[in-house]
Formats: sequence, structure tokens, C-alpha cells
Amino acid sequence: MTASAQPIESARVARVAAWRPLFVRSLPLRLSVLAICALWTLPTLGLLVTSVRNPLNITTSGWWTALLNPFAPNQWTLSNYQTVMASDGMGNAFINSLIVTLPSTVIPITIAAFAAYAFAWVPFRGRGILFTIVVGLLVVPIQMSLIPILQIYSAGNLYGSFLGIWLAHTGFGLPLAIFLLYNFISQLPRDLFESAAIDGASHLQAFTRIVLPLSVPALGAFAIFQFLWVWNDLLVALVFLGPGAEVRVLPTALFQLIGSRGGSWHLLTAGAFITMVVPLVVFLLLQRAFVRGILAGSVKS
Repeated sequence: MTASAQPIESARVARVAAWRPLFVRSLPLRLSVLAICALWTLPTLGLLVTSVRNPLNITTSGWWTALLNPFAPNQWTLSNYQTVMASDGMGNAFINSLIVTLPSTVIPITIAAFAAYAFAWVPFRGRGILFTIVVGLLVVPIQMSLIPILQIYSAGNLYGSFLGIWLAHTGFGLPLAIFLLYNFISQLPRDLFESAAIDGASHLQAFTRIVLPLSVPALGAFAIFQFLWVWNDLLVALVFLGPGAEVRVLPTALFQLIGSRGGSWHLLTAGAFITMVVPLVVFLLLQRAFVRGILAGSVKS
């Protein structure tokens, strides 16, 4: 070994020696996290395995036996999903869920972003009172407003329509959206807005060119949160859309599937996995953005 390489090798050995005690100390924590993740994932794995098993095998053995004998004859089948998607209307409910969820996510985010900017950086009379009212709406249970809104919808022919469910989810999601985005936007450096005002930028220009690009983590976090909440919602969809087959969403379809096929575990598990696969994929793909958005603005620099 040359003389020039000796300091490099010594530094590498020192780093390894310093890293080993840290790894040993954190090993119990790492193992605990892995165990918790395994326990948390176990029900989902059981649901997935049961949904692709032969109905006869489901009634005679546990789902874990399929993993012990994965190549047994007549062990796996996709007919459960074919039956659920075709005969029980889960395919149409899947499309309806997308139609309901996407606008119910975009509309409140758009309105909340403008409102949060106004509360944070636009001085106007009554700003503090209005923001207090918005925050106070966070503690109002949704159930208290269902009957009054339903009466308005019945009078305005909005019951059973996608427009009605979009407006309902927008109203229910706005207080939290405004609160979360305000916490982030209000902590942006004031110098940015003063410089923009000196350059002659209007509030709209400052919002579109400064606030929106910097608020992507917060906007992404609430988008994920709102998407998951609307996608999995049963109460609001059942109240404002009703149980009709032409407008029902996945949670409603799964609820009706439980009532009509209570003993058909192969169909129930297939329907349940169809309901949860989109939120599962969305969260797994965007979990880093979700964590960044939740933490954004929590510590003021």
C-alpha cells in the first residue's frame, strides 16, 4: 500500500469502527420496526391470498396454508375478481369512485390555497374572526350537517348527483385544508412578498409565481389525505348519492356486497381488495411526499 493510500484506508477503518456501535445500538429499534411492519401488513396479505384462492380451499383451510403449498393443484384462481367486477357491479363502482374522488380532491385544494394565502398575506377587515370560524369548523362533527344539507339537496335536485357529492366533500374538507396550508404559507419569508410588491407584482402574481411553487409539499400532503378520505368514505356517499347502482361508489358497493354475500368469503375479500388497492398504491408511491408535507412548516427556520 502506498503512502498516499494509507490515510484514506485509515479514514475508512475509522468510519467503519464508529458506525458499528451505532448500528448495534439501533439494532433492537430496527428489529422492532420490522416486526411492527410485518404485523401491520399481515391482514392485507391474508386478504390478498384469500381473494385469489379457490372457494373450496377457503372453507377447508386457512389462508397461510396456501403459502406453504403454493403449487398445489386448483389452489389459485382469478374467477373471484371476475365475478365481483361483472356480476356485482364493482367495475362500475370503481369508475364512479374515480369520478367522485378526483374532483373532490382538486376543488378543495384549489379553493383552500387561495384562502390560505389571503389569510396569511392579504390584509382585510375581519381576517382574524373569519380564520377563527374556519378553525372552529374543524371540531364540528360531519353528522350534524348531513340532514340540513340533505334537505337543501332535495329542494335543489342535487341528491344522487355527482355535483352534490363534490360540493359536500369540498365543504367538509375545506376547514382542514385551509388550516394546513395556512400553517405553511404564513411561514414563508416576508422578504419574498416585499420584493414582489416592489417589482409591481399583484397578489395573484405573487400567489402563482411564489406561493404555489414553494407550497408543493403541503399541497401534495393534503391531496393525498383528501384522496384517501374521499375514496374510503361510506357515510357521505351513502347519504348524498344513495344506494343506486348507477351512482354508487366502491365503499357502498362493498357494503351491499356484505349484505348479499355474507358467507361468500372469496367474493368479499376480492371486493375488499379492489376497494383498498388504489389507496394502497397511492400511499406507497407518495408516502415520502406525504411525510414531507406533514412536516413542512412545523419548524420555523
